[in-house]
Amino acid sequence: MSGAVDLSSLKQPPAAPGASGGAPSGDHAVSEVDFEAKVLHRSMQVPVVVALYSQRSPGSVELVRTLQRMVEADGGKWALAAVEAEPNMRIAQALRVQGIPTVIAIAAGQPLADFEGAQPEPQVRQWIDAVVEAVAGKLEGPGGEAPPEPEDPRFVSAEEALERGDFEGAQAAYEAILSAEPANAEAKAALRQVKFLAKAQNLPESAIATADAAPGDVDAAIDAADLEVLQQQPEAAFDRLIAVVKRTAGDERTKARTHLLELFELFDPAEPIVVAARRKLAAALY
Repeated sequence: MSGAVDLSSLKQPPAAPGASGGAPSGDHAVSEVDFEAKVLHRSMQVPVVVALYSQRSPGSVELVRTLQRMVEADGGKWALAAVEAEPNMRIAQALRVQGIPTVIAIAAGQPLADFEGAQPEPQVRQWIDAVVEAVAGKLEGPGGEAPPEPEDPRFVSAEEALERGDFEGAQAAYEAILSAEPANAEAKAALRQVKFLAKAQNLPESAIATADAAPGDVDAAIDAADLEVLQQQPEAAFDRLIAVVKRTAGDERTKARTHLLELFELFDPAEPIVVAARRKLAAALY
């Protein structure tokens, strides 16, 4: 990571809950929904090691398993937060993650140290020990943690559906919330995320190469952009569709522009990458 990292956006209600996707991390799994309680609040007592991984990366899954063994052996000296990157894009963006796996130690609500890529277990052990030593006597200790606020059971039901990979069930749960509360912003954002994930997870990994080989195919460009967002490359996705808008007209331009606006809605509108992309889109249109 480079420069200051602002985690304040993750103290607000999340854009959408994440799913653990069958992670090996068990009780250590963390999503956007509980990041504030399990990471930011917890890091006031002990350092929290946030491990961002992907089911597409066996090495990152094995690293999470290694960290799980270590945290259980260390008896509360530190805490582990295993975050699956794809369903939890806001966490990866807030932490400025460039690759998977990435491991970041957070203490007192701020990043302390990090490393990227799979590492041998002895090296990981040495890094963990150095983190614990660096904050010794500077945090409140394991006790005294305030219990998290009760979760809305309706959102819990939707999260559970996501964890099972039941996108239809999750979509129905969020739609039920919106039927009762049409203005519920959290449910609206979550529903957009679920619809996106349901579509994007089925895209072939060749979608980007296919679009690059056929620059005139708007549908291929849209698929490629979706895959890039799923792979934590939103800027590349935005630039791809803005380029399509520049070189097309009529219905094709409208299709590309409409989909780009839908991708913007997956993110906080104040995110710098979204603000910059909106400016580029305006320039492309006018």
